[in-house]
Amino acid sequence: MRIDRGAPIFVAATFLALIVAPGLIQAVFEIRHGERPRALDIFLRPPTARNLHAYERSLEESSLVIQDLRPGMQYLQWRFLADTGEKAVVGRDGWLFYRPSVRYLVEGQAGAPEGDFTDPLPAIQLFRDELGSRRIRLLLVPVPNKESIYPERLAGRAEGAGVVICERTRRLLDRLEQSGIEYVDLFEVFRRARQQESRSDRERLYLARDSHWSPKGVRAAAAAVARRVLEEGTLHQGDRTYAERLVRVRRQGDLVQMLRVPQIERALEPEIVTCSQVIEADNGRPYHDATDSEILILGDSFLRIYEQDEPESAGFLAQLARELGRPLTSIVNDGGASTLVRQSLARRPALLKNKKLVIWEFAEREIRFGTEGWKIVPLVRSAKTPR
Repeated sequence: MRIDRGAPIFVAATFLALIVAPGLIQAVFEIRHGERPRALDIFLRPPTARNLHAYERSLEESSLVIQDLRPGMQYLQWRFLADTGEKAVVGRDGWLFYRPSVRYLVEGQAGAPEGDFTDPLPAIQLFRDELGSRRIRLLLVPVPNKESIYPERLAGRAEGAGVVICERTRRLLDRLEQSGIEYVDLFEVFRRARQQESRSDRERLYLARDSHWSPKGVRAAAAAVARRVLEEGTLHQGDRTYAERLVRVRRQGDLVQMLRVPQIERALEPEIVTCSQVIEADNGRPYHDATDSEILILGDSFLRIYEQDEPESAGFLAQLARELGRPLTSIVNDGGASTLVRQSLARRPALLKNKKLVIWEFAEREIRFGTEGWKIVPLVRSAKTPR
C-alpha cells in the first residue's frame, strides 16, 4: 500500500513554522529598529539556572507576538475559566484578590527561619530600641490582608468563618507582645466592624476589585490608631481643627489594572467610592503633612490610597490627622514597608527631629513577602537628631 507522505510533511512544516515564526518576527523588528536581537543575550551570561530564567522572562516580556495574543487569551481565561493569571484570584460575587496575599494565607503555616531577613522581629526590635534611645515611642500597625477579613468572598467553604488570622501572623503578634512592642490589633477592630455589617450594607471594609481597604476601612483603622495613641499619654489631642467634605470617585481597582487586559477593564464597571476628604476648617484647603510634626508615620500603599491617589487628602494619613487634631510627617513606599521605608528614614535622620512617636504600618503579606525582606537598618545619628 502506498503511503502519501505529503500530509505528515505539511503538518510538521506548519508546526515548525509556528515555533520559529515568533522568534523571527521579533528579531526582524529589533534589527529594523537598530537593536541587537534579544535572542542573542543567551551568549552573554553563564548558563546558570538564574540567568536562564531571567533570559526566558526577558524574551517573554518583550515578545511582540505574546503582547498581541496575551490580552485576548487572558480575557478568554477570565470569561470562561474564572482565571486571571499570576496577579489576581477570582473570588465570589465579583470580588478579586491579590494572589501573593492569598498565597500568604494558604501557605501561612510555614515557620520563618530565625535570624535571617525573612523574620521581621529582629529588625522591629532594633528599630524600637534605636527610637527608644531617642525617647521616641514606636507603634506598629499591621494591616490585615483582604482575604483575612472577608474569607467567604474568596471561597464558599469559608462562609461563616469570620475574620481569619493565619498562624504566621498570629505568631508574630504573640512575639511582639512578648517583646513589649506595641501594636494596634486591626484584626480585632475589623472583626467588631464586620459584626455590625448587614447584608444590605453597600460599603465593606475593603474594595471588591482592589487589594486595599475602602474609605470605611480607612476610617475604622484611623479611629483605632488614634485611640491607642491618645490612651498611652505620650501625646494629647492637638488644637488643629479639620473638617470633611464628601467626594465621589470612580476606581477601577488595582487588581484589574494589574491584569493589563483592556477587554476585562471594559467588561467591568468601576466602583463608585465615596471618600471623606479632610480639609482645614479655617480655609478649606485639603490636608497636607508637616515636617515639624511630633508624629512620623511609615508605610506602604495602604497609606497612599485616597491620599496621593484621587481624590487626595482622604486616606489614612488625613483621617488620622483629623482624629488627632494635628498634622503628621510621613514616608510612603508602595510595597516597601518592611525595609525600604526604614532605609529612606536612615538617609533622612533629620525627620526624627522633635518626634515623639513613630507609627509603622505594613500590610500583613509583608510579614513573609516584604520587598528586600526585613533587613537590619541602623539609624544614622545626626547632630540634628535628638538623643
